[in-house]
Amino acid sequence: MPYRTTIERTTFSFADLKELMAKATPERSGDQLAGISAEGPVERLAAQMALADLPLKAFLAEELIPSDDDEVSRLIAAQHDPAAFAAVSSFTVGQFREWLLRPEVQQPQLEALTFGLTPEMVAAVSKIMRLQDLIAVAAKRQVVTRFRSTIGLKGRLSTRNQPNHPTDDSLGIAASAIDGLLMGTGDAVIGVNPATDTVSDYVRIVELLDELRSRLAIPTQTCCLGHVSTAIKAIAAEAPVDLVFQSIAGSQKANDGFGVDLAMLREAHEAVRGLKRAPAGANLMYFETGQGAALSADAHFGVDQQTMEARAYAIAREFQPLLVNTVVGFIGPEYLFNGKQIIRAGLEDHFCGKLLGLPMGVDVCYTNHADADQEDMDALLTLLCAAGVNFVITVPGADDVMLNYQSLAHHDAEYCRETLGRPPAPEFERWLGEIGLTDASGRLLDSPLKLTNDIAALRLLEARHG
Repeated sequence: MPYRTTIERTTFSFADLKELMAKATPERSGDQLAGISAEGPVERLAAQMALADLPLKAFLAEELIPSDDDEVSRLIAAQHDPAAFAAVSSFTVGQFREWLLRPEVQQPQLEALTFGLTPEMVAAVSKIMRLQDLIAVAAKRQVVTRFRSTIGLKGRLSTRNQPNHPTDDSLGIAASAIDGLLMGTGDAVIGVNPATDTVSDYVRIVELLDELRSRLAIPTQTCCLGHVSTAIKAIAAEAPVDLVFQSIAGSQKANDGFGVDLAMLREAHEAVRGLKRAPAGANLMYFETGQGAALSADAHFGVDQQTMEARAYAIAREFQPLLVNTVVGFIGPEYLFNGKQIIRAGLEDHFCGKLLGLPMGVDVCYTNHADADQEDMDALLTLLCAAGVNFVITVPGADDVMLNYQSLAHHDAEYCRETLGRPPAPEFERWLGEIGLTDASGRLLDSPLKLTNDIAALRLLEARHG
Protein backbone atom coordinates (compact mmCIF):
# COMPACT_ATOMS: atom_id res chain seq x y z
CA MET A 1 0.00 0.00 0.00
CA PRO A 2 1.22 3.57 -0.65
CA TYR A 3 2.19 5.90 2.20
CA ARG A 4 1.79 9.67 1.92
CA THR A 5 2.56 12.84 3.79
CA THR A 6 2.38 16.55 2.93
CA ILE A 7 4.93 19.30 3.61
CA GLU A 8 4.01 22.88 2.66
CA ARG A 9 1.33 21.75 0.18
CA THR A 10 3.67 19.25 -1.48
CA THR A 11 2.51 15.64 -1.15
CA PHE A 12 5.13 12.93 -1.00
CA SER A 13 4.11 9.37 -1.81
CA PHE A 14 5.99 6.14 -1.06
CA ALA A 15 4.92 3.04 -2.92
CA ASP A 16 5.36 0.53 -0.11
CA LEU A 17 6.90 -0.03 3.30
CA LYS A 18 10.26 -0.94 1.76
CA GLU A 19 10.51 2.42 -0.04
CA LEU A 20 9.27 4.32 3.00
CA MET A 21 11.92 2.76 5.23
CA ALA A 22 14.70 3.39 2.72
CA LYS A 23 13.85 7.03 2.18
CA ALA A 24 13.42 7.69 5.92
CA THR A 25 16.98 6.51 6.59
CA PRO A 26 19.51 9.20 7.54
CA GLU A 27 21.91 9.85 4.68
CA ARG A 28 24.49 7.18 3.89
CA SER A 29 26.46 6.29 0.81
CA GLY A 30 25.35 2.65 0.64
CA ASP A 31 21.70 3.50 0.06
CA GLN A 32 22.74 6.11 -2.48
CA LEU A 33 24.82 3.45 -4.24
CA ALA A 34 21.78 1.17 -4.28
CA GLY A 35 19.58 3.94 -5.70
CA ILE A 36 17.03 3.70 -2.92
CA SER A 37 17.81 6.74 -0.75
CA ALA A 38 15.78 9.93 -0.48
CA GLU A 39 16.52 12.53 -3.15
CA GLY A 40 17.34 15.09 -0.49
CA PRO A 41 16.62 16.29 3.04
CA VAL A 42 13.03 17.35 2.30
CA GLU A 43 11.98 13.97 0.92
CA ARG A 44 13.84 12.30 3.82
CA LEU A 45 11.92 14.44 6.31
CA ALA A 46 8.63 13.60 4.60
CA ALA A 47 9.43 9.89 4.79
CA GLN A 48 10.37 10.19 8.47
CA MET A 49 7.09 11.98 9.19
CA ALA A 50 5.11 9.28 7.40
CA LEU A 51 7.09 6.59 9.21
CA ALA A 52 6.45 8.21 12.59
CA ASP A 53 2.69 8.00 11.92
CA LEU A 54 2.86 4.34 10.89
CA PRO A 55 1.37 1.80 13.34
CA LEU A 56 3.88 -0.75 14.60
CA LYS A 57 1.37 -3.42 13.59
CA ALA A 58 2.07 -2.58 9.95
CA PHE A 59 5.35 -4.48 10.19
CA LEU A 60 3.45 -7.65 11.02
CA ALA A 61 1.23 -7.25 7.97
CA GLU A 62 3.81 -6.35 5.29
CA GLU A 63 7.06 -8.29 4.92
CA LEU A 64 10.00 -6.48 3.37
CA ILE A 65 11.41 -9.79 2.07
CA PRO A 66 8.75 -12.51 1.59
CA SER A 67 9.02 -15.51 3.91
CA ASP A 68 8.42 -17.86 0.99
CA ASP A 69 11.84 -16.93 -0.37
CA ASP A 70 13.87 -16.23 2.74
CA GLU A 71 14.62 -18.24 5.88
CA VAL A 72 15.59 -15.09 7.80
CA SER A 73 12.09 -13.70 7.25
CA ARG A 74 10.61 -17.00 8.42
CA LEU A 75 12.78 -16.86 11.53
CA ILE A 76 11.67 -13.30 12.28
CA ALA A 77 8.03 -14.33 12.04
CA ALA A 78 8.61 -17.39 14.24
CA GLN A 79 10.41 -15.37 16.91
CA HIS A 80 7.66 -12.76 17.30
CA ASP A 81 5.81 -13.03 20.63
CA PRO A 82 2.34 -11.42 20.45
CA ALA A 83 1.98 -11.39 24.24
CA ALA A 84 5.22 -9.43 24.65
CA PHE A 85 4.19 -7.09 21.80
CA ALA A 86 0.90 -6.25 23.53
CA ALA A 87 2.57 -3.57 25.67
CA VAL A 88 3.28 -1.43 22.58
CA SER A 89 0.91 -2.89 19.98
CA SER A 90 -1.30 0.20 19.87
CA PHE A 91 1.61 2.57 19.20
CA THR A 92 2.75 4.24 16.04
CA VAL A 93 6.49 4.33 15.39
CA GLY A 94 6.57 7.89 16.73
CA GLN A 95 4.66 6.96 19.88
CA PHE A 96 7.01 4.02 20.38
CA ARG A 97 9.96 6.42 20.33
CA GLU A 98 8.30 8.59 22.97
CA TRP A 99 7.56 5.54 25.12
CA LEU A 100 11.17 4.33 24.91
CA LEU A 101 12.39 7.71 26.14
CA ARG A 102 10.07 7.88 29.15
CA PRO A 103 12.04 7.87 32.43
CA GLU A 104 9.85 5.14 33.90
CA VAL A 105 10.66 2.77 31.01
CA GLN A 106 13.77 0.97 32.21
CA GLN A 107 15.44 -2.45 32.03
CA PRO A 108 12.43 -4.55 33.21
CA GLN A 109 10.08 -3.09 30.59
CA LEU A 110 12.64 -3.28 27.79
CA GLU A 111 13.66 -6.84 28.65
CA ALA A 112 10.03 -7.98 28.73
CA LEU A 113 9.47 -6.44 25.30
CA THR A 114 12.43 -8.14 23.60
CA PHE A 115 10.69 -10.83 21.55
CA GLY A 116 7.65 -8.65 20.97
CA LEU A 117 9.77 -6.57 18.61
CA THR A 118 10.84 -7.45 15.10
CA PRO A 119 14.08 -6.16 13.60
CA GLU A 120 12.11 -3.99 11.20
CA MET A 121 10.31 -2.29 14.09
CA VAL A 122 13.50 -1.34 15.87
CA ALA A 123 15.13 -0.25 12.62
CA ALA A 124 12.13 1.98 11.94
CA VAL A 125 12.17 3.74 15.29
CA SER A 126 15.93 4.27 15.08
CA LYS A 127 15.44 6.20 11.84
CA ILE A 128 13.50 8.95 13.62
CA MET A 129 15.82 9.20 16.62
CA ARG A 130 18.65 11.62 17.26
CA LEU A 131 22.00 10.33 18.47
CA GLN A 132 21.18 11.24 22.06
CA ASP A 133 17.94 9.25 21.78
CA LEU A 134 19.82 6.17 20.58
CA ILE A 135 22.27 6.57 23.46
CA ALA A 136 19.67 7.24 26.14
CA VAL A 137 17.55 4.19 25.32
CA ALA A 138 20.45 1.79 24.78
CA ALA A 139 21.95 2.83 28.12
CA LYS A 140 18.79 1.61 29.85
CA ARG A 141 19.04 -1.90 28.36
CA GLN A 142 21.58 -4.33 29.76
CA VAL A 143 22.24 -7.71 28.17
CA VAL A 144 24.57 -9.79 30.35
CA THR A 145 26.35 -12.92 29.08
CA ARG A 146 28.80 -15.29 30.73
CA PHE A 147 31.55 -17.79 30.04
CA ARG A 148 34.70 -17.51 32.17
CA SER A 149 34.04 -13.78 32.46
CA THR A 150 30.80 -11.84 32.87
CA ILE A 151 30.18 -9.35 30.08
CA GLY A 152 27.67 -6.51 29.88
CA LEU A 153 27.27 -5.53 33.53
CA LYS A 154 26.20 -1.93 33.97
CA GLY A 155 29.07 0.55 34.14
CA ARG A 156 31.66 -1.83 32.69
CA LEU A 157 33.34 -2.10 29.30
CA SER A 158 34.89 -5.32 28.01
CA THR A 159 37.38 -5.66 25.17
CA ARG A 160 38.29 -8.16 22.52
CA ASN A 161 42.07 -8.50 22.33
CA GLN A 162 42.63 -9.06 18.56
CA PRO A 163 46.15 -10.45 17.99
CA ASN A 164 45.95 -10.90 14.23
CA HIS A 165 49.05 -11.70 12.17
CA PRO A 166 49.51 -11.54 8.36
CA THR A 167 50.75 -15.14 8.18
CA ASP A 168 49.17 -16.57 11.34
CA ASP A 169 52.66 -16.94 12.83
CA SER A 170 52.35 -18.47 16.29
CA LEU A 171 54.98 -16.29 17.92
CA GLY A 172 53.49 -13.17 16.35
CA ILE A 173 50.00 -14.04 17.59
CA ALA A 174 51.23 -14.80 21.10
CA ALA A 175 53.36 -11.65 21.29
CA SER A 176 50.47 -9.49 20.11
CA ALA A 177 48.08 -11.13 22.58
CA ILE A 178 50.47 -10.49 25.48
CA ASP A 179 50.92 -6.89 24.31
CA GLY A 180 47.16 -6.45 24.71
CA LEU A 181 47.11 -8.23 28.06
CA LEU A 182 49.82 -5.89 29.35
CA MET A 183 47.42 -3.05 28.48
CA GLY A 184 44.56 -4.79 30.31
CA THR A 185 42.52 -5.92 27.28
CA GLY A 186 40.95 -9.26 26.45
CA ASP A 187 38.22 -9.89 29.02
CA ALA A 188 35.53 -10.43 26.36
CA VAL A 189 37.68 -12.71 24.23
CA ILE A 190 41.16 -13.14 22.81
CA GLY A 191 40.15 -13.65 19.20
CA VAL A 192 42.24 -14.14 16.05
CA ASN A 193 41.04 -13.54 12.50
CA PRO A 194 43.01 -16.24 10.65
CA ALA A 195 44.73 -15.36 7.39
CA THR A 196 43.87 -18.86 6.14
CA ASP A 197 40.90 -21.11 6.76
CA THR A 198 42.35 -24.60 6.93
CA VAL A 199 41.42 -26.97 9.72
CA SER A 200 45.07 -27.47 10.66
CA ASP A 201 45.70 -23.74 11.08
CA TYR A 202 42.44 -23.34 12.98
CA VAL A 203 43.42 -26.11 15.40
CA ARG A 204 46.93 -24.70 15.84
CA ILE A 205 45.56 -21.24 16.66
CA VAL A 206 42.98 -22.40 19.20
CA GLU A 207 45.56 -24.66 20.86
CA LEU A 208 47.99 -21.74 21.06
CA LEU A 209 45.39 -19.40 22.52
CA ASP A 210 44.15 -22.01 24.95
CA GLU A 211 47.65 -22.72 26.25
CA LEU A 212 48.32 -19.00 26.64
CA ARG A 213 45.05 -18.60 28.56
CA SER A 214 45.73 -21.63 30.72
CA ARG A 215 49.39 -20.81 31.40
CA LEU A 216 48.49 -17.32 32.63
CA ALA A 217 45.18 -18.42 34.26
CA ILE A 218 43.29 -15.68 32.41
CA PRO A 219 39.55 -15.55 33.19
CA THR A 220 38.51 -15.10 29.57
CA GLN A 221 37.68 -17.15 26.51
CA THR A 222 39.44 -17.59 23.18
CA CYS A 223 38.31 -17.83 19.59
CA CYS A 224 39.66 -18.44 16.11
CA LEU A 225 37.36 -16.54 13.78
CA GLY A 226 37.44 -19.10 11.00
CA HIS A 227 34.38 -20.21 9.08
CA VAL A 228 31.78 -22.12 11.05
CA SER A 229 32.26 -25.21 8.86
CA THR A 230 35.95 -25.21 9.79
CA ALA A 231 35.02 -24.89 13.45
CA ILE A 232 32.73 -27.92 13.20
CA LYS A 233 35.60 -30.01 11.80
CA ALA A 234 37.98 -28.76 14.50
CA ILE A 235 35.45 -29.60 17.20
CA ALA A 236 35.09 -33.11 15.75
CA ALA A 237 38.86 -33.40 16.22
CA GLU A 238 38.37 -32.33 19.87
CA ALA A 239 40.27 -29.06 19.46
CA PRO A 240 39.93 -26.70 22.47
CA VAL A 241 37.22 -24.49 20.96
CA ASP A 242 35.61 -22.03 23.38
CA LEU A 243 33.47 -19.97 21.01
CA VAL A 244 32.16 -20.67 17.52
CA PHE A 245 32.30 -17.61 15.28
CA GLN A 246 30.44 -16.65 12.12
CA SER A 247 29.73 -13.53 10.07
CA ILE A 248 26.02 -13.21 9.31
CA ALA A 249 23.74 -10.94 7.28
CA GLY A 250 20.05 -10.11 6.99
CA SER A 251 18.90 -12.30 4.11
CA GLN A 252 19.18 -15.94 3.13
CA LYS A 253 20.89 -14.96 -0.13
CA ALA A 254 23.53 -12.91 1.70
CA ASN A 255 24.21 -15.76 4.10
CA ASP A 256 24.49 -18.14 1.15
CA GLY A 257 27.34 -15.88 0.04
CA PHE A 258 28.97 -16.47 3.43
CA GLY A 259 28.49 -20.21 2.94
CA VAL A 260 26.23 -20.57 5.97
CA ASP A 261 22.61 -21.20 6.88
CA LEU A 262 20.59 -21.68 10.04
CA ALA A 263 20.97 -25.46 9.95
CA MET A 264 24.77 -25.19 9.91
CA LEU A 265 24.72 -22.72 12.80
CA ARG A 266 22.52 -25.07 14.81
CA GLU A 267 24.92 -27.93 14.10
CA ALA A 268 27.87 -25.83 15.28
CA HIS A 269 26.05 -24.70 18.42
CA GLU A 270 25.31 -28.28 19.39
CA ALA A 271 28.87 -29.35 18.60
CA VAL A 272 30.57 -26.71 20.75
CA ARG A 273 28.13 -27.37 23.57
CA GLY A 274 29.13 -31.03 23.39
CA LEU A 275 32.75 -30.17 24.22
CA LYS A 276 31.58 -29.13 27.71
CA ARG A 277 34.40 -26.61 28.13
CA ALA A 278 32.15 -23.96 29.64
CA PRO A 279 30.19 -23.67 32.88
CA ALA A 280 26.56 -24.74 32.71
CA GLY A 281 24.41 -22.15 30.97
CA ALA A 282 27.35 -20.36 29.34
CA ASN A 283 26.95 -18.53 26.04
CA LEU A 284 28.97 -20.19 23.28
CA MET A 285 28.56 -18.29 19.99
CA TYR A 286 30.14 -15.14 18.55
CA PHE A 287 28.65 -13.28 15.58
CA GLU A 288 29.84 -10.34 13.51
CA THR A 289 27.72 -8.15 11.27
CA GLY A 290 28.09 -4.86 9.42
CA GLN A 291 25.96 -2.40 7.48
CA GLY A 292 26.41 -2.97 3.77
CA ALA A 293 27.07 -6.72 3.91
CA ALA A 294 23.86 -7.65 2.10
CA LEU A 295 24.15 -4.80 -0.40
CA SER A 296 27.75 -5.74 -1.26
CA ALA A 297 26.49 -9.27 -2.05
CA ASP A 298 23.56 -7.95 -4.15
CA ALA A 299 21.31 -9.65 -1.62
CA HIS A 300 19.38 -6.72 -0.10
CA PHE A 301 16.22 -6.95 -2.27
CA GLY A 302 15.84 -3.17 -2.32
CA VAL A 303 15.82 -2.92 1.49
CA ASP A 304 18.00 -0.20 3.05
CA GLN A 305 21.29 -1.35 4.55
CA GLN A 306 20.48 -0.39 8.14
CA THR A 307 17.26 -2.44 8.13
CA MET A 308 19.14 -5.35 6.57
CA GLU A 309 21.67 -5.06 9.40
CA ALA A 310 18.91 -5.24 12.02
CA ARG A 311 17.49 -8.35 10.33
CA ALA A 312 20.80 -10.13 10.91
CA TYR A 313 20.21 -9.72 14.64
CA ALA A 314 17.28 -12.16 14.43
CA ILE A 315 19.78 -14.87 13.51
CA ALA A 316 22.15 -13.88 16.30
CA ARG A 317 19.57 -13.92 19.06
CA GLU A 318 18.37 -17.36 18.01
CA PHE A 319 21.62 -18.77 19.45
CA GLN A 320 21.98 -16.77 22.70
CA PRO A 321 25.53 -15.64 21.83
CA LEU A 322 28.22 -14.49 24.22
CA LEU A 323 29.21 -11.69 21.84
CA VAL A 324 27.82 -9.85 18.82
CA ASN A 325 29.56 -6.95 17.19
CA THR A 326 28.98 -4.75 14.20
CA VAL A 327 32.20 -4.07 12.28
CA VAL A 328 30.78 -0.67 11.59
CA GLY A 329 33.22 0.98 9.18
CA PHE A 330 35.02 -2.08 7.84
CA ILE A 331 33.30 -2.50 4.47
CA GLY A 332 34.34 0.96 3.27
CA PRO A 333 33.14 4.41 2.16
CA GLU A 334 30.92 2.92 -0.54
CA TYR A 335 28.56 2.03 2.33
CA LEU A 336 29.45 4.52 5.09
CA PHE A 337 31.21 7.44 3.48
CA ASN A 338 32.66 9.44 6.35
CA GLY A 339 33.10 9.74 10.08
CA LYS A 340 29.63 11.21 10.56
CA GLN A 341 27.96 8.28 8.83
CA ILE A 342 30.11 5.74 10.70
CA ILE A 343 29.26 7.32 14.07
CA ARG A 344 25.55 7.31 13.29
CA ALA A 345 25.63 3.71 12.06
CA GLY A 346 27.53 2.47 15.11
CA LEU A 347 25.01 3.97 17.49
CA GLU A 348 22.07 2.70 15.41
CA ASP A 349 23.42 -0.85 15.35
CA HIS A 350 24.14 -0.84 19.07
CA PHE A 351 20.64 0.50 19.84
CA CYS A 352 18.87 -2.00 17.59
CA GLY A 353 20.88 -4.95 18.88
CA LYS A 354 20.27 -4.07 22.50
CA LEU A 355 16.49 -3.68 22.00
CA LEU A 356 16.46 -7.10 20.34
CA GLY A 357 18.21 -8.61 23.36
CA LEU A 358 21.75 -8.95 22.07
CA PRO A 359 25.07 -8.45 23.91
CA MET A 360 26.20 -5.78 21.46
CA GLY A 361 29.73 -4.70 20.85
CA VAL A 362 31.14 -2.47 18.14
CA ASP A 363 34.37 -2.65 16.20
CA VAL A 364 35.01 1.10 16.11
CA CYS A 365 36.83 1.19 12.80
CA TYR A 366 37.30 2.60 9.31
CA THR A 367 39.20 1.81 6.15
CA ASN A 368 42.07 3.95 4.97
CA HIS A 369 40.16 5.24 1.93
CA ALA A 370 37.22 6.51 4.01
CA ASP A 371 36.75 10.17 4.93
CA ALA A 372 37.35 9.41 8.60
CA ASP A 373 40.16 9.45 11.15
CA GLN A 374 40.96 8.46 14.73
CA GLU A 375 39.25 11.55 16.11
CA ASP A 376 35.99 10.22 14.67
CA MET A 377 36.74 6.93 16.38
CA ASP A 378 37.42 8.75 19.67
CA ALA A 379 33.99 10.36 19.38
CA LEU A 380 32.21 7.09 18.59
CA LEU A 381 34.00 5.22 21.38
CA THR A 382 33.04 7.86 23.92
CA LEU A 383 29.41 7.91 22.76
CA LEU A 384 29.24 4.11 22.87
CA CYS A 385 30.53 4.11 26.43
CA ALA A 386 27.72 6.52 27.32
CA ALA A 387 25.30 4.13 25.62
CA GLY A 388 26.55 1.13 27.63
CA VAL A 389 28.22 -0.87 24.87
CA ASN A 390 29.20 -4.36 26.02
CA PHE A 391 32.61 -4.49 24.38
CA VAL A 392 34.89 -3.00 21.75
CA ILE A 393 37.82 -4.43 19.77
CA THR A 394 41.41 -3.31 20.29
CA VAL A 395 44.64 -3.97 18.40
CA PRO A 396 48.23 -2.75 18.81
CA GLY A 397 48.47 0.89 17.76
CA ALA A 398 44.93 0.90 16.29
CA ASP A 399 46.34 -0.60 13.07
CA ASP A 400 45.31 -4.16 12.18
CA VAL A 401 48.30 -5.54 10.28
CA MET A 402 46.38 -8.48 8.81
CA LEU A 403 43.00 -7.00 7.89
CA ASN A 404 44.53 -3.63 6.89
CA TYR A 405 42.04 -1.32 8.54
CA GLN A 406 42.05 1.12 11.45
CA SER A 407 40.40 0.09 14.72
CA LEU A 408 40.96 1.06 18.36
CA ALA A 409 44.26 0.75 20.18
CA HIS A 410 44.71 -1.05 23.50
CA HIS A 411 45.46 2.42 24.88
CA ASP A 412 41.91 3.47 24.04
CA ALA A 413 40.63 0.88 26.49
CA GLU A 414 42.83 2.47 29.16
CA TYR A 415 41.21 5.83 28.35
CA CYS A 416 37.79 4.28 28.90
CA ARG A 417 38.84 2.79 32.23
CA GLU A 418 40.58 5.85 33.63
CA THR A 419 38.61 8.77 32.18
CA LEU A 420 35.14 7.33 31.65
CA GLY A 421 35.18 4.98 34.65
CA ARG A 422 34.51 1.78 32.69
CA PRO A 423 36.38 -1.15 34.31
CA PRO A 424 36.53 -4.57 32.62
CA ALA A 425 34.59 -7.68 33.63
CA PRO A 426 34.88 -8.28 37.41
CA GLU A 427 36.73 -11.60 37.08
CA PHE A 428 39.28 -10.04 34.72
CA GLU A 429 39.59 -6.94 36.89
CA ARG A 430 40.52 -9.11 39.87
CA TRP A 431 43.04 -11.05 37.76
CA LEU A 432 44.76 -7.84 36.62
CA GLY A 433 45.25 -6.89 40.26
CA GLU A 434 46.35 -10.34 41.37
CA ILE A 435 49.15 -10.56 38.78
CA GLY A 436 50.39 -7.05 39.50
CA LEU A 437 49.24 -5.29 36.33
CA THR A 438 47.00 -2.80 38.16
CA ASP A 439 47.06 -1.04 41.49
CA ALA A 440 44.31 -1.06 44.13
CA SER A 441 42.34 1.58 42.19
CA GLY A 442 42.47 -0.42 38.96
CA ARG A 443 45.02 1.81 37.20
CA LEU A 444 47.64 0.12 35.04
CA LEU A 445 51.12 0.03 36.58
CA ASP A 446 54.11 1.25 34.61
CA SER A 447 56.21 -1.77 35.58
CA PRO A 448 54.04 -4.88 35.76
CA LEU A 449 55.78 -7.65 37.66
CA LYS A 450 54.39 -11.13 37.31
CA LEU A 451 53.15 -11.22 33.72
CA THR A 452 56.44 -10.02 32.27
CA ASN A 453 58.14 -13.07 33.78
CA ASP A 454 55.95 -15.24 31.56
CA ILE A 455 56.96 -13.59 28.30
CA ALA A 456 59.89 -16.00 28.07
CA ALA A 457 57.26 -18.69 27.59
CA LEU A 458 56.61 -17.26 24.12
CA ARG A 459 59.46 -19.32 22.66
CA LEU A 460 58.02 -22.45 24.24
CA LEU A 461 54.59 -21.63 22.76
CA GLU A 462 56.17 -21.10 19.36
CA ALA A 463 57.98 -24.41 19.56
CA ARG A 464 54.78 -26.25 20.44
CA HIS A 465 52.41 -24.53 18.03
CA GLY A 466 54.58 -23.13 15.25
